[in-house]
Amino acid sequence: MDNRRLIPFAVIGIISLIVILAFSSRIFYTVQATERAVVFYTFYGGLEKDDVKTPGVQFKAPWNDVYIYDVAESKEEEAMDVLDKNGLSISVDVTVRFYPLFDKIGYIHEKFNRSYVEKLVIPEVRSSVRQVMGRYSAEEIYSTKRAEVETAIKTETGLVLSANNIEMKALLIRSINLPAQIKKAIENKLEQEQEALAYQFRLDKEKSEAERKRIAAEGEAAANKIVNSSLTPALLKMRGIEATLDLSKSQNTKVIVIGSGEDGLPLILGNN
Repeated sequence: MDNRRLIPFAVIGIISLIVILAFSSRIFYTVQATERAVVFYTFYGGLEKDDVKTPGVQFKAPWNDVYIYDVAESKEEEAMDVLDKNGLSISVDVTVRFYPLFDKIGYIHEKFNRSYVEKLVIPEVRSSVRQVMGRYSAEEIYSTKRAEVETAIKTETGLVLSANNIEMKALLIRSINLPAQIKKAIENKLEQEQEALAYQFRLDKEKSEAERKRIAAEGEAAANKIVNSSLTPALLKMRGIEATLDLSKSQNTKVIVIGSGEDGLPLILGNN
């Protein structure tokens, strides 16, 4: 066999290997466990939004482009100044946790080109915080309605993000800072309200105790009235005779003197 005939094939193989090695970074790519990818087909089809590449080693033509997205839960912290409904400036620190929907990153890329955090998440969080807090007073935000404010911001932000294929896991208000004099005034007012509530509690307790005693006294008086009305002379005389009969049956030595007074009750003398 003439080995010279194999030389062209060997040369072609070597050249192909060199080309593959040279373009390997453009042909093969790896999608990690917390990532997803979409491919832009340069010469046909454009962005394949519904063909989301899952974790593993993937292949593509060197002239196509791949866009890899981290789909793990992310966190953003924002500090901003907002106005309450009375125009008072409040400094607020907010944390939001979110992630892109795995099978929708093609649509996210088409709309925001990998900048969805800067173009969507942060602006919407800031907008919702300003709008919601603008409906409450500084005192409500700082004290009595903080949880309500937090829930409203989360709900309104979540609706917008969800409409753009972003799932929001949580939104927390880390801190609320008021001007020192306003904060002191609110704290003093809350302290006074707590003292007033404590005083009212003591009053209510004392009133309840007085009412209990009044009812008990009235019940005792009514019972005494019933007993007194039932203690007729005839009843007392009968009870005395019954007691005398019971004592006369006792084994103890005694002397019984039959009474001769108006009530006729006997006098009992013991052996002492």
